[in-house]
Amino acid sequence: MNINHKIDVSGKTFVITLKTKEVNFVDIENEQIYWKPEQNLQEDKQKAVIRGAFMGSGSVNNPEKEYHLEIDFSNAENLKEVIKLIQIFDIHVKTLQNSIYIKDGEEISKLLALIGAGRAVMQFEDIRIQKEMRGKVNRLVNCETANLNKTINASIEQIAAIKKLQQTGEFKKLDENLKEIANLRLENPDMPLIELGKKLKEPIGKSGVNYRLKKIMEIANGK
Repeated sequence: MNINHKIDVSGKTFVITLKTKEVNFVDIENEQIYWKPEQNLQEDKQKAVIRGAFMGSGSVNNPEKEYHLEIDFSNAENLKEVIKLIQIFDIHVKTLQNSIYIKDGEEISKLLALIGAGRAVMQFEDIRIQKEMRGKVNRLVNCETANLNKTINASIEQIAAIKKLQQTGEFKKLDENLKEIANLRLENPDMPLIELGKKLKEPIGKSGVNYRLKKIMEIANGK
C-alpha cells in the first residue's frame, strides 16, 4: 500500500507528513493502517505509538549530570494524543510548548522499559543507583562532619571554662563529680559525651555528662 507522504529534517527531528486526514499511525512493515484518534488501540499498538514518537524525536540526557527525557512534537495535537497513551501506563510527564519531558529518574526508567529499551534501562538504573548511593554517602559524611565540628567547638568552650576555674582557684571548690568530669574532659578533648560518661567511676549517660559540663561553664561564667 502506498501512502502519500513527505519527510523533512528539522535539526535532529524527522518530520513525516502524511497527506491524508484518515491516517494517524501506519505499520509500514505490514502496510496496514490501524489507528485513528477516535479508535482504541491494543496495548502493543499503544506502546508502538509511544516508541515511534521517542525514536523519531526523543532524547535522554546523561544521567550522571541530570535526569531528563524529552520528546518533541511538530504540533500540539500529536503531543496530546501521545500524552494520553503514556498516561495509560501510569507514567507521569510534563509539557513545555510542543515537548513532553520527564525529570524523575524512576519515571524515565518506566518509559524506557515501556518502549522496549531493556539495555538502556539497565545502564540508566546502574548509573542512577551509583549516583544515589554517592549522594547518601556525601550526606552522611556531611552530617558526621557537622556533628564532629559541633563536638569540637563544645569541647573547646568546656576546656576554656575549666582552665579559667583552675587559674582563679575556683576549681578546688567544685564538687567531686564536677572535678572528675572536668579532668576527663581535659584528658580527652575530642571524646564524645557518651564515651566520657563511660569513663567515670560511676558511669552516667550523655545527658548526665552534658549537665555536669554545663554546670562547670555556668560557674566559670559567674552564673
